[in-house]
Amino acid sequence: MQTIKQGYRSVSTIVSLNWDRAIMTVILMLALYLGGYVALL
Repeated sequence: MQTIKQGYRSVSTIVSLNWDRAIMTVILMLALYLGGYVALL
């Protein structure tokens, strides 16, 4: 739970700094997650 809060806080900071950077971060995390999921199949 604490990790989620820290992640949310860092994402909020990134969003306030720069929208493009926030979107790229989310896309990167999704790509890594999906890559790991596909590797486990």
